[in-house]
Amino acid sequence: MPSIFYEIFNDIIKLNAKTLWKFKENVKELFKQLKEEKDIDNLKVLRNRLSHLLKEQINKVDKKTKKWLKGIENIIDSIDEFIDSEKETAEKEIKPIDVVKKIEKRYQVCEKIPEEKRNKYVPVCIKKDEVDYEKEIIELQLELVKLQKYIKESGQKLLIIFEGRDAAGKWGNIKRFNEYLNPRGARVVALEKPTDLEKTQWYFQRYISHLPHWGEMVFFDRSWYNRAWVEPVMGFVKKKDYEQFLDDVPKFEKMLIRSGVKIIKFYFSVSKDEQAKRFDERQRNPLKQYKLSPVDQLSQKLWDRYTIAEYHNFTNTHTDYAPWTIINSDDKKKSRINAMKYLLNQFDYPGKIKGKKLEIDTKIVLDGSQKIKKLAEEINTDKDLFE
Repeated sequence: MPSIFYEIFNDIIKLNAKTLWKFKENVKELFKQLKEEKDIDNLKVLRNRLSHLLKEQINKVDKKTKKWLKGIENIIDSIDEFIDSEKETAEKEIKPIDVVKKIEKRYQVCEKIPEEKRNKYVPVCIKKDEVDYEKEIIELQLELVKLQKYIKESGQKLLIIFEGRDAAGKWGNIKRFNEYLNPRGARVVALEKPTDLEKTQWYFQRYISHLPHWGEMVFFDRSWYNRAWVEPVMGFVKKKDYEQFLDDVPKFEKMLIRSGVKIIKFYFSVSKDEQAKRFDERQRNPLKQYKLSPVDQLSQKLWDRYTIAEYHNFTNTHTDYAPWTIINSDDKKKSRINAMKYLLNQFDYPGKIKGKKLEIDTKIVLDGSQKIKKLAEEINTDKDLFE
């Protein structure tokens, strides 16, 4: 950069009408040069430096110099316009990859492969449903990438809570949701059991620092709702503290929503038989044994108590502003597909796919009020969880 840039940016010489005129001419010349070279990166640096200079100097200079500073504002606008136009041109020139086609190319019908190329392939039988699932989920993951971009650009704060019984498929869902998202704008939070210090704090306190900030998506693998089922069922909480929690949650979540946090609450509902099958697999599969905990092993014996806890939780914490969405998760693939569709349907973002591709299976996705009604028919609702 010319020396006058260095001198002004580093406060070696002060801005006034005379130095600013020379500075402006230098800026115009540099802009013209970078524009001809289509050097977008250095144009962005130039724009950022000029913006910073304006912000820093606008209240320090006299009226005459302020008038000259308006000319710098116009140059910044011109730089922005050029960058935007180049970005548009570049986007038009880039042909996007068809991610669904890539799945189709991976799985080809043997008869359709030219004979001279068949020696590169191994004949494998794959269920058609598996191929259809992979194609559908990759398309929905592409939509999640679009959604993340929209969340970032619009400055929204999105919190997605994944709850459910043990082995209900929470982590499998989070993994697919998060697979292709930019980690700078998407975080997974899975807290360990509270420390001795955290046990002395306000119950919600340890979750506060993990909430989403501007333009961010956060996935909670379990949440403050540990106090709604695991703690009372396993005897880790007193009745008084449990009842206080159920009273506090709607107020706490209303506060979060008023502060601009969008909350999606998923509850993955697995049947007793399916849970038993998954526990058996965890026990026998060395790659899944890490998932098995002493609490898991008691889940089947305490099934009815967990059901009572479900009823009391949904009755007290399913609200209009922070409703529960129940995902029947005996079929893992359908649960992932439909949970993604539900989330995508909550937003209108640019380039969103329409129609049947986002149609939800109502046998898989239920409203919290439907679950409350169903549970009321199955259990004694007057049963005290602490008896």
